[in-house]
Amino acid sequence: MSLEKMRNIGIMAHIDAGKTTTTERILYYSGKIHKIGEIDDGAATMDFMKQEQERGITIGSAAITTEWKGHQINIIDTPGHVDFTAEVERSLRVLDGAVAVICAVGHVQPQTETVWKQADEFNVPRICFVNKMDRIGADFFGALEDVKKKFGCETVAVQIPCGEGNDFDGLIDLIEMKEIHWDAESEGEKFTVSEISSQYESLANEWHEKLVDAVASNDEQLGEIYLEGGEITKEQLKASLRKAVISRTLVPFFCGTARRNQGIQPLMDAVIDYLPAPDEIPAAKGVHIKKNDEETVDVECNPDAKTPVGLVFKIQYDSQMGMLCYVRMYAGKISNGTMIYNVGKKKRERVNRILRVNANHMEQMDSVSAGDIAVFVGFKVAQTGDSIGSEGFPVLLESVKFPEPVISIAIESETMSDRDKLMETLDVLSHEDPTFTYRDDSETGQLVISGMGELHLDVLVTRIRDDFKVQCRVGEPQVTYRESITCPVDYEENYERTLGGKELTAKLKLHVEPCKTGTGNVYTCDVKKSSDIPEEIYDCIESAVNNCFAGGIKYGYPCADISVSLTDLTYDPLTSTTFAFEAAAAEAFDAACSAASPQMLEPVMEVDIESPSEFVGDAMSAITQRGGMIESMEEKSDGSIIHAQAPMVKMFGFSTNLRSVTQGRASFGMTFSHFQIKSN
Repeated sequence: MSLEKMRNIGIMAHIDAGKTTTTERILYYSGKIHKIGEIDDGAATMDFMKQEQERGITIGSAAITTEWKGHQINIIDTPGHVDFTAEVERSLRVLDGAVAVICAVGHVQPQTETVWKQADEFNVPRICFVNKMDRIGADFFGALEDVKKKFGCETVAVQIPCGEGNDFDGLIDLIEMKEIHWDAESEGEKFTVSEISSQYESLANEWHEKLVDAVASNDEQLGEIYLEGGEITKEQLKASLRKAVISRTLVPFFCGTARRNQGIQPLMDAVIDYLPAPDEIPAAKGVHIKKNDEETVDVECNPDAKTPVGLVFKIQYDSQMGMLCYVRMYAGKISNGTMIYNVGKKKRERVNRILRVNANHMEQMDSVSAGDIAVFVGFKVAQTGDSIGSEGFPVLLESVKFPEPVISIAIESETMSDRDKLMETLDVLSHEDPTFTYRDDSETGQLVISGMGELHLDVLVTRIRDDFKVQCRVGEPQVTYRESITCPVDYEENYERTLGGKELTAKLKLHVEPCKTGTGNVYTCDVKKSSDIPEEIYDCIESAVNNCFAGGIKYGYPCADISVSLTDLTYDPLTSTTFAFEAAAAEAFDAACSAASPQMLEPVMEVDIESPSEFVGDAMSAITQRGGMIESMEEKSDGSIIHAQAPMVKMFGFSTNLRSVTQGRASFGMTFSHFQIKSN
């Protein structure tokens, strides 16, 4: 398949906006599946995990390939729940375009904002599909305006609805200037295209004029034709709109109701017409590791490139095949049975099999080329974010950055014989999900797992029991704290020991100071490097400091927002060893940070509560009673959204509390915001 006939797209939105339902219809009308699976029945093709079917939510980003009008479309259906934000992050990193599904009633909801910002970060062109137009309170033009206001982007309607809510029965294509109505008996497979009826004529003309005006304003050539009163053809309008979408200067809007099978075929046409092919987006940036680390190289999307370049963006464990590595190819071609170089790990691995992804079943492929997405079987050491290529052209693509886990629980196997199996399972799950970690607590002797939220850990524990058949017990959720310092300190360490009759010495000076909140930990070497001192001495000091960041200061929690600088060192070629400098650096770090007024930090969450108007007061009271600070509130047609911040430790069980005071009608979402000094 040529690059111009290929699309890599993601479906993204707030939870319950209809992402998976929309994807099901795309698969059905493109002939990929022969029966529409409903989420409510636990039969959706893309929600193939047992827990997704039971809970009615998307947990993992599922990938599938389909065809429409001679084009290959690789689709990734991403989760909407904030606990699985890492799934969205790693998908957007490798996509060329996205369909943002907006609820016609709720408009821009809290998680819509999160995924939109993530798409902005990765410069992903997108189109919007306003779903659920048949629901009471649906407002297409309100959704259009809300996106424009919230995200500061230029929105333009390419379709407008024929009626809204119970009156919705089709749409008007503003480029073709035709009305489209769907046949309910054929499950939306058949539809009729007709002239615009008199009741919608003036509205259609008004919005057609707005469309032409918006497109012409972004195109100098069309702008001249428009100002001179000339006629702009449909082909010119579509070509210009495509350029605007790819350059991210316009966001076109489409509408329909996926549940009632209306509006999907024009949406699929829009994916082909307006979203970019893999070679129409800017070249991927990478670092050639044999050159200067600061020098970046552009990786052009070229299937004929001599050296392959790809990125592992997701890992999934399969009981039969082992580790499945989802790879987006950026350059060149990789065939079955070839050896490939893992650039970050500096190891060679064999590609045993290459598979085309079709949700929960796979098709064998002989090779995969630039621009495509496939699954590789056979890798042993690969992790999410690893770049793969060749030793002759070792390019490190920008790795995906993931948020740190904020909630922990203790876990133990029910029998001693299962402990090894539990450890193996945790290792597999941490490979799959970079936001899931596990560790042995040295003080309590417990095995502790950490994740992004209560639902996240609940899903993982259920997988351990059901998918991996390891019976285990879990403790109450605990907050993952951090430690930091509040003032700068200089400390000199003079290390002198005699081990095995040999004298060991190391002398160094460290400067520690607090960083701005959210900066992370930083190590710098401010000593001018000398050829008299081996490079491994500098390396071992950096390694020791990084290990200390993970080990904490007073309580053993990881450090946050600390800057450490090596300002001086004395090296004796007879007695100084890497071991001595590692020990000296560790002791200097502990002493300096202990003298720098260390503080414990607690995670603070961004909380968004959606509540009907009559329960807003109760919802606000519920969050303030838990130490929450209300930041703002916005009115919606069906209620209000309360934006607040609250300490994570006080948010356990909040969902039950909120349901109780709002008669089950309010909902909320939480995302990690920042760490702050722990309140007593």
